[in-house]
Amino acid sequence: MKAKTIKLLQTAIILSGTAVLFFMLAEPRLEGRNAHATLLQIYCRDAFLAYVYCASIPFFIILYQAFKILENARGKKIFSDASLPRLKMIEYLALSLIGLALIGEIIIAMGPSDDRAGGIFMGLMSILISGLIASTAASLSKRIKNIERDK
Repeated sequence: MKAKTIKLLQTAIILSGTAVLFFMLAEPRLEGRNAHATLLQIYCRDAFLAYVYCASIPFFIILYQAFKILENARGKKIFSDASLPRLKMIEYLALSLIGLALIGEIIIAMGPSDDRAGGIFMGLMSILISGLIASTAASLSKRIKNIERDK
């Protein structure tokens, strides 16, 4: 890969991580029922919000691992053994995100809510994206293993 492309991808990772973090911190304050609540009321009253914050940790670790894989690409080591543990970690973290999103879907479906459709749609989208990430990481790690085996 060219150095400019790698820098662009790394910048995109940083920007997407920053945007997600900003959304996670700003959205609860903009929500209708929390419009006039204090920060303590917003973050201590809603257990689901605490669950979402804890469940987002694998997402940020995935972004960090992808950033490090791009650093390997800059050193022309993207198809080496150095990338395999990072790809496996991305795969396992994406699978854990699927599980955490499914638990979130159950919480939303069973909880007292008058508007479940938005939350369920967001959960299904995160499951789909996490599945794509997990399958991509698995196929890339198999490809790297085949390249290393053929050498």
